[in-house]
Amino acid sequence: MTPTAAARPAGVERATLDKAAAENFPVAPFFLPRSWREDLMAVYGFARLVDDIGDGDLAPGGADARLLGVPADEAENRLVMLDAFEADLRRVFDPAGPQPRHPLLLRLLPTVRRHALTPEPFLGLIAANRQDQLVKRYETYDDLLAYCELSANPVGRLVLAVTGTATPERIRRSDAICTALQIVEHLQDVAEDLGRDRVYLPASDLKLFRVEEADLAAPTAGASVRALVAYQAQRALDLLDEGAPLVRSVHGRLRLLLAGFVAGGRAAVRAIAAAEYDVLPGPPKPGRIQLLREAGVTLRGKE
Repeated sequence: MTPTAAARPAGVERATLDKAAAENFPVAPFFLPRSWREDLMAVYGFARLVDDIGDGDLAPGGADARLLGVPADEAENRLVMLDAFEADLRRVFDPAGPQPRHPLLLRLLPTVRRHALTPEPFLGLIAANRQDQLVKRYETYDDLLAYCELSANPVGRLVLAVTGTATPERIRRSDAICTALQIVEHLQDVAEDLGRDRVYLPASDLKLFRVEEADLAAPTAGASVRALVAYQAQRALDLLDEGAPLVRSVHGRLRLLLAGFVAGGRAAVRAIAAAEYDVLPGPPKPGRIQLLREAGVTLRGKE
């Protein structure tokens, strides 16, 4: 039996879950059944926390490290924290062992058991964040796609698993959508990522467009950087188009949710285009009207 919400360190849990509102896509919108919302928020809490560990964006004070049993002098070591988080995740999948220590993994526990989820998607997300500590550049687009296979695609697969709709074809379409959303996020965060000494624009494409990394550190983008961003944005749109039939393969409220994922990606690309592909001053974000317009287009099945 999991502890009651009152018994959990609610502040640590809420600090992570509240970040859902800032995502490019709806995480667990109100129109879904309550059980789905709870399960999707549990999955989101895991994914958001592992990203925050990998990015060094945990709440100050070291509460997460204490919950995971990491000594204070190792709390800033992201690889140590990821190892501890993986060890706690494995407690979720070990019914004979002790319960997980972190409240977000306690929240995940009933979701995993209710849907017989396997550890692989969760381990993929941890592996992606380990890779972020060790790999700072990607030579080719294929290298970037391999990273997205770990960093993004597991989330869509978990959504299908939680809603009981996974099939090989739907997984393929979902992977395309999730990879697109990851590419869009990378485009929005070029400057922020560079500040972390990470570049997710493939080196071969930088060479193709004659862009130097120093160009990415400028206050605003020059013509070559804008052309490079436009090129990557079109790749994301093509992937969204490839994945969009997933929306029409399901029904009811799930169809609305998946349309929201696709629409969020498309609207973000439109916002980048509206900024004339200058992402360096900060991430261009779509407005609500643009999101609703893209959702309508996606639901009607028109590109």
